[in-house]
Amino acid sequence: MFQQAAVSSLPIFLRQKEEFSQYTRTRTCRLDVGKTQSILHVLGTTLKASLNRSAPPKTKYFSVKCTASVQYIISPQPEAPFHLSPVSLKDNSVLLITMKQASDHENDNKLSVWYYGADKNVLDRAILHLTAVEICLDVDADRDGVVEKGNPNKGTWNWGPQGHGAILLVNCDSESRFRKRLDSERDHILHLSDVRDMSPMIVRTKGPAKLPVGYKLVLHICQGDGEKIRVFTSRGEHYPLVLSSADLSSEIPYLGSAEIKFYVEGLSFPDKDFDGLIRISLSLLEPICQGIPETPIFTDTVVFRVTPWIMTPNTHRPLEVFVCSTKDNYKFLKGMKSLVEGNGYKLKICYEYMNRGDRWMQDELEFGYIDSPHHSFPVVLDSPRDQALADFPYHALLGPDFGYVTRVPHRKDVSSLDSFGNLEVSPPVTVNGKDYPLGRIIIGVAFPTTSHGRNMTKVVQDFLRAQAVQEPIALYSDWLEVGHVDEFMSFVPAKDRKGFRLLLASPDAGYKLFKGLQNDGNGGAKLFEGIPGEEQISVDEILDNKQLQDENNYVQSCIDWNRDVLKKELGLDDEDIIDLPILFKLVETKGHYRALAYYPDMVNMIVLGKNLGIPKPFGPKVNGSCVLEQEMVSLMGNLGLTCTFINDFASYHKLLGEVHCGSNVRRSPFEFKWWNMQM
Repeated sequence: MFQQAAVSSLPIFLRQKEEFSQYTRTRTCRLDVGKTQSILHVLGTTLKASLNRSAPPKTKYFSVKCTASVQYIISPQPEAPFHLSPVSLKDNSVLLITMKQASDHENDNKLSVWYYGADKNVLDRAILHLTAVEICLDVDADRDGVVEKGNPNKGTWNWGPQGHGAILLVNCDSESRFRKRLDSERDHILHLSDVRDMSPMIVRTKGPAKLPVGYKLVLHICQGDGEKIRVFTSRGEHYPLVLSSADLSSEIPYLGSAEIKFYVEGLSFPDKDFDGLIRISLSLLEPICQGIPETPIFTDTVVFRVTPWIMTPNTHRPLEVFVCSTKDNYKFLKGMKSLVEGNGYKLKICYEYMNRGDRWMQDELEFGYIDSPHHSFPVVLDSPRDQALADFPYHALLGPDFGYVTRVPHRKDVSSLDSFGNLEVSPPVTVNGKDYPLGRIIIGVAFPTTSHGRNMTKVVQDFLRAQAVQEPIALYSDWLEVGHVDEFMSFVPAKDRKGFRLLLASPDAGYKLFKGLQNDGNGGAKLFEGIPGEEQISVDEILDNKQLQDENNYVQSCIDWNRDVLKKELGLDDEDIIDLPILFKLVETKGHYRALAYYPDMVNMIVLGKNLGIPKPFGPKVNGSCVLEQEMVSLMGNLGLTCTFINDFASYHKLLGEVHCGSNVRRSPFEFKWWNMQM
């Protein structure tokens, strides 16, 4: 029946006090004198009752009795061991109550407080009938792919290898191959495989077969999070929707000692107005009486962070190469097929019925991926350029375990800088002691002092910055007619130094090479030999053209400005950079002078491991060999890389693009897990 607590000695009381320190959640409860109360207690929490507030008038002392599974301490601590003796009542006397284990039956434990007058006569007593339940909302907070029980850090997010917090995928693929639609746009789970794209969450309970009458368990989210996630549960072969923007809370059944599985679906990537953090709570509601709303007496909360969209650099292993087939790019396709398939990679061709004459595969999309401890898959980012290739990313790529995301500008202010030849990513770098294990995104914008310049549209820039794990770098690219960073830079793998080299177009290197030819008596060698209809020009004529020299001095100054930015933002030395001999020319468009490559732009290449697909430059020949090709072979050969020169002159170069512009590569994801970053 009842027993006096802490009757043996003071050390027992102190041990109890240490045990109580683990209970961080405290709930105030009333003691009603002269009546019996039924209290539902959640294990891991503490009930706090004011002894003085409920005491009868003229109370001077009190004592406490309880059954074996109930624990309590008195605060402030009595000055001496009280054993069975009544304790002096103070204005701030408080009783802290916990229980050791879940109840088998309702009201199977008891606690009573006895109140005494000055002569220690009994004035009255308050009796609590206690039912203990265990309630836990659990996720994979330690990021090992398993939903562990009761992780103390599940309610917060921390970056790093010792961090914590669950991870949520964006369900942006489509399990249906025939009726294309993002899974997140459906109001139901179409296939069991769709569950893999969601993060598991478990409600665990332990206790009596049912809760006392009127008590409820409610799963709930805030209104803002309702637009970012949905929650489904499992009922046999069915997966009913539990939480969404239309239903921010839902009562869930209490099944005694049981587990209920839920699946959390991400709907939105991090963005300017969304930091990626999501909170889901489970609350136990207590009834007061008929007609009066229930009140929450316990809440357990978990935190998810939505996975970012991650780009992969040139240094990663190629998985698939994408190109377009058009009526005039046969030579280009032949060269690409030889390069790609000859080195063991997959070539996927987008034919004219889909591309509708739009050959710029790089400009339409960028490949990336999303990752979590339990699942990952590629995701294509569709650019806002929306020309004839606009349908390809959605209709040809979206599918099971292949996601899709895009950002649509608020205004029709899309420029050439919104094409994704203007979106690159560096290999991993360390800058001033700060690690970027996933590299840094690189975009091109207008020069800061230019009021009339073109920029990448704000919604895309906001999206890229919000992913957080590949902090973007803005370069100046508006000086180019097309305006893409891939026209003057690229990355290739290397075995030494930082594991890569930055390649930069360099008019200075071009003029140095041509002056060397002239000094060796080869000034009469001509560019563009063998190209039908193209006017040939000699090295001497190029060097005598002062206007062209001035234009290239301007271009070099623009590239040098970007060179300094890249050295600073990527932590590079001059030894990490290779200058490629490429000349440019200025053209006038709508009153503005911008640059184009004078001959095929060799930096605009495709990188497939150690094999490079480079625009054939049709440079001056000495002893039957193109000196520009020889220079590239020498520079890249020093890195152990092989050069294949692809004829893209008529089908791409003359249309203001090159090999990289006309191709795209899906690459293997990083082995490094983004959640292990030190932010």
